[in-house]
Amino acid sequence: MFAARIFLAIVGAAYLILGIWCAVAPAQTSKSVGFDLEPGSGQSEYFTVYGGLEFAWGLIFLMPLVMTDAIRPILIACVLIHGTAVIFRAISFFLFTGMGTTTYALAGVEWVIFLASAAILAYVSTIHAAD
Repeated sequence: MFAARIFLAIVGAAYLILGIWCAVAPAQTSKSVGFDLEPGSGQSEYFTVYGGLEFAWGLIFLMPLVMTDAIRPILIACVLIHGTAVIFRAISFFLFTGMGTTTYALAGVEWVIFLASAAILAYVSTIHAAD
């Protein structure tokens, strides 16, 4: 269970940092993933979804540091979020061309987080099954 908490804390800290970075430097971060921010609505959407939502994910993934009974549900959320990202990203590779290096890096990170969270969830679930 300690490894699960550490893993989720690392993922959570990464999302907190990423959310703050996207909110503070939207022009830089959006450009790195191929977005052209339209003034007003585009800026608001990016600030909210990439800044706010990623910051919220960070907080969610950090919850097991203070709520040890939340480890399994948060691991399930991590698997669902990153599994869905992996599926949609894979589909996008067939639908679109001209992917940049950052997109491929993000895809790799999504796979690593998905596989690690799935493996840790499987392990934690075997512990709960024995209880």
